[in-house]
Amino acid sequence: MGFTLVQLRYFLVAAERGSMTEASAELHIAQSAVSAAIHNLERDLQVQLFIRRRGRGLTLTPAGERLRQQARDLLARAREVEREARGDGETITGPVAVGCFVTLAPSYLPPLFSECTRRHPGIEIDVVEAETDQLVHALVTGRIDFALTYGLGLSAEPDLISETIAVAPAYVIVSADHPLAGRGSVELAELSGEPLVLLDLPHSRDYFRSLVAATGTAPDVRYRTQSYETVRSLVARGLGYSVLNQRPATSQTYGGGEIAELQLRDGGPPLEVKIASVRGMNQTARARAVMDLLREIAAPPAED
Repeated sequence: MGFTLVQLRYFLVAAERGSMTEASAELHIAQSAVSAAIHNLERDLQVQLFIRRRGRGLTLTPAGERLRQQARDLLARAREVEREARGDGETITGPVAVGCFVTLAPSYLPPLFSECTRRHPGIEIDVVEAETDQLVHALVTGRIDFALTYGLGLSAEPDLISETIAVAPAYVIVSADHPLAGRGSVELAELSGEPLVLLDLPHSRDYFRSLVAATGTAPDVRYRTQSYETVRSLVARGLGYSVLNQRPATSQTYGGGEIAELQLRDGGPPLEVKIASVRGMNQTARARAVMDLLREIAAPPAED
């Protein structure tokens, strides 16, 4: 092996900063040392890792993008080897970058932070909340270790693998004073003449539209928003109904209104809540520990 872990570290910092000057400042070494290390790394690997433009910093080449994830993984493994050699391998410490789909965050992140603080106080969780396409990009560029998301939009990504940890059936919400509010369940066809308040996120919007279209009617999208709680508040005002998957613990909305939840009899298969990661990536012990906590949180409560 012709390259070193130090070269990989300098390369990663330069890739993150997009500048040799900023990388040298972060590493507290001379810029010439960073430049020489990356030049030698390119020579040893026989690839160009950066496109260098005077006054415009550094841009990763496709080979550089691939190496960034591999180098990040390799350095994380090296740190684990070091801890094991020092005899402190049983103590899990360090950062874990987790991506989380925006509507899943309120349900999963608070118990995750609480349990992680109790069991693994040395782990520092850094969260990126986003929609599916942004999470996929964060995964393949190495910004996050893994993502908690719905399965929507993942099947088209051959570089990713995923594991289902929970399911979330679709359900309907209406205002508390809606004529159907007292019903335990409903079919979407019964709401075909009413306006739909759409959670307007990529993939999600198509999924919700398809549920209504499956009843043979065209959805009347009167209001749309990218905010889960805004959807609930609009419905509580009597401005329409909506279809959602994640269930909050309360029927109250931020705006002070109240909604009623109705089981959906014609909602099709439930969405799958998944842990997604890059295929072939060796997760660190701390990332695996956080994954295990999410599996516990998602598991249904044990029956008496």
